[in-house]
Amino acid sequence: MRSYLSMIAIMCATFLFAPTTATSLIASPEKQTHKAFFQNLTKLCGQRFEGETEFPPDPNHPLAGKKLVMVVERCSKDEIRIPFHVGEDKSRTWILTLTDKGLLFKHDHRHTDGTPDRVTMYGGWAATNGTANMQRFPADAETAKLIPEAATNVWTLEIIPDKQQFAYYLERNNEARYRARFNLKTLAK
Repeated sequence: MRSYLSMIAIMCATFLFAPTTATSLIASPEKQTHKAFFQNLTKLCGQRFEGETEFPPDPNHPLAGKKLVMVVERCSKDEIRIPFHVGEDKSRTWILTLTDKGLLFKHDHRHTDGTPDRVTMYGGWAATNGTANMQRFPADAETAKLIPEAATNVWTLEIIPDKQQFAYYLERNNEARYRARFNLKTLAK
């Protein structure tokens, strides 16, 4: 009996003081897809891709008809920064952060002098129904407070391997609001 209790004590101590925990040993399926998507996006690091606005078709939309460029600029083990240029406007950066909680997507808006815009760092956490090539990010509480009309926003980022494309898609109130598609076949200048 004494050796049995000693064995249980050793097992408990190993479990309590091991560098990983039981929850990190068995990642949830959604966290696995978050990580897989993050790794797939990391494969594009250091590259620039040109795109175009697909929706809305309104030629008066501020992004319509302008050259779009996404630059998968900086990648670390837990963060990817993607500056998103609209014509000469280089004020936007998409930031994806991989955390223990999941995958976070934020929009960082800056003035030309580098100071944060009044409306910046909005976005949300990846939903549970993503894949290694597509993740959806419903607006978080911080976004709803910052931009009340964006409380129902859902951003979708998608790598489309068979077409060698990347898509950025925004819905509001379950309706399409904006969509851009980038060509991954050729690098932008």
